[in-house]
Amino acid sequence: MSSEILGLVLLGGLLTGIFLGFPIAFTLIILSIVFGLIGFGDTVFYLMVFQTIGLMKEETLAAVPLFIFMGHIMEQAGLMERLFRSFQLILAPVKGSLYLGVLLTATIFATATGIIGASVTVMGMMAAPAMIKAGYDPKLSAGTIAAGGTLGILIPPSVMLVVMGPIVGVSIIKLFAAALIPGLILSGLYVGYTLIRCHLDPSLGPPLPPEERATSYGQVLKEFFTGVVPLAVVIFAALGSILFGLATPTEAAAMGAFGAICLMIGYGRFDIRKVRDACFNTLETSSLVLFLAIASNIYGAVFTRLGTSTMLADWLLSLGLGPTPLILLLMVVIFVLGWPLEWPAIIFIFLPIFLPVVEEMKIDLLWFSTLVAVNLQTAFLSPPVAMAAYYLKAVAPKWELAWIYRGMVDFMLLQVVGLAIVFLFPQVALWLPKVLFG
Repeated sequence: MSSEILGLVLLGGLLTGIFLGFPIAFTLIILSIVFGLIGFGDTVFYLMVFQTIGLMKEETLAAVPLFIFMGHIMEQAGLMERLFRSFQLILAPVKGSLYLGVLLTATIFATATGIIGASVTVMGMMAAPAMIKAGYDPKLSAGTIAAGGTLGILIPPSVMLVVMGPIVGVSIIKLFAAALIPGLILSGLYVGYTLIRCHLDPSLGPPLPPEERATSYGQVLKEFFTGVVPLAVVIFAALGSILFGLATPTEAAAMGAFGAICLMIGYGRFDIRKVRDACFNTLETSSLVLFLAIASNIYGAVFTRLGTSTMLADWLLSLGLGPTPLILLLMVVIFVLGWPLEWPAIIFIFLPIFLPVVEEMKIDLLWFSTLVAVNLQTAFLSPPVAMAAYYLKAVAPKWELAWIYRGMVDFMLLQVVGLAIVFLFPQVALWLPKVLFG
């Protein structure tokens, strides 16, 4: 058996292991060792050491635990709940006000954390009871919470973008700038969709009753300046310092985490136990992401050493497709992979396989990376895995899983529309990086 065919068997073994439910990281390492020993002997162990050291020397990865810590601190301090209550009070007379409150809260909070599980869970805990009490449509409510919670994976500073940058060989700062406008476009599509649905059928999201509205404009202004502005200032200061070149992503993440602790103290929510829980949660999440990164790096090195990635790249190029049909094909493949797999597996394992083809076709890597990022967001709303559905079901047991899936499908289609916009109009992703960095 040739080494290239052995690599295909390695890829098949990985997919089989994933579908059988084995932990991805351990599956990657075990398969890498076994097939590496078969393919090129004990050199595989030296390869493992060099790949691990090389990845751990990547300084930008230090931003991952800091951004995660920032998000967990805001979660533990109840800042998301405070933000949602502010929007709930401000928008109470509007049809579909709770939908808008969820989406605006999610959009602002997305710039603080890329932790999808935490975002969907907290959003579900605080918004689902209010939506049920107000008689909102459960399908649209579930879809709004799930879609809003997944914005954190795309809108910078996102953990996914921090991880993707070094793998693709694109500046993380430029990737942040490229993903910002597509993320806001998706948020705008969600808001527009819920507003139109509620305008056509007010029973889906009636205005809140008078007793739940503000008693004066002064109360609205007070809630805005105390509940919305401080959090927005901290978040956008961290993001702005990155985009305007005032700080590296790691430095901005550290300052953002410090700002989150200051807000925690300012709102009277500081508790050493909450800080400890945030530290433990950060350690757990960071370990999962970085351990998977190491395992995937080793797997990719073995896969490449066997020559299979070159063989696949040559096969794709031999199809004779132009850049546009090729990008479409890759987007379809990534979209389908997003149904059974989560974003780390796709970025760490499959993206390096596609990169040689993209580079050979002279396709802009920044634009391609943005397309992949928008595409991967659909993974959280795509059945049968659709982790957002299970996060939401756990905190909103009154909603049937079928309702949650039905509501998520509408927003998944909106994500496809957003992906089409970035695909058809590349300047949506490339304009801001060009303005900021030339």
